[in-house]
Amino acid sequence: MEPSLSAAELDVRRFRHDDLPQIRQALIDVHADAYAEAMEEEFNQRFPWFVDHWGGHPDFACVIAFDGDEAVAFAYGAPSTPQREWWREHLDPAPTRSRTFSYSELAVRTKWRKTGMAELVTRALLEDRDEDLVVLLVDTGHPRVQALYEAWGFRKVGARQPFPDSPVYAVMLADLPLD
Repeated sequence: MEPSLSAAELDVRRFRHDDLPQIRQALIDVHADAYAEAMEEEFNQRFPWFVDHWGGHPDFACVIAFDGDEAVAFAYGAPSTPQREWWREHLDPAPTRSRTFSYSELAVRTKWRKTGMAELVTRALLEDRDEDLVVLLVDTGHPRVQALYEAWGFRKVGARQPFPDSPVYAVMLADLPLD
């Protein structure tokens, strides 16, 4: 089934820490669809743990795009702990303005790819943030995804493997607000 609406016509809703019980399954379902071809990997199977970890942050922020009642994409994250930002080990000296939002996850259902959905939920998540910077990790095995983030103003500042079974990620940083 093809998407019934364009990305710009979807209902994009904002959620916080207290909303996690109501949105948790929607996040898991969208992720399972988006990563269907890689769900046999143990790292991807642990996604519910990541939802609970990030959603447990008191300043958790999430946006979900809906086509009617169906969640079709989401983006979430939370402010970084000062001095523990993912970019810090890669930049010396650190930027003068360094309050950072950690953009943890983006997922788009397969039938909604290449519709502008990723940019829609990314910009919705990051608009009106009061942090100076936003940091995210991109699997280095997906250069087109990295190029997409670069088109939105992110730059690669390093690489890291946060878990022994996770991919190696490009550490990407952008100034807020995004251009």
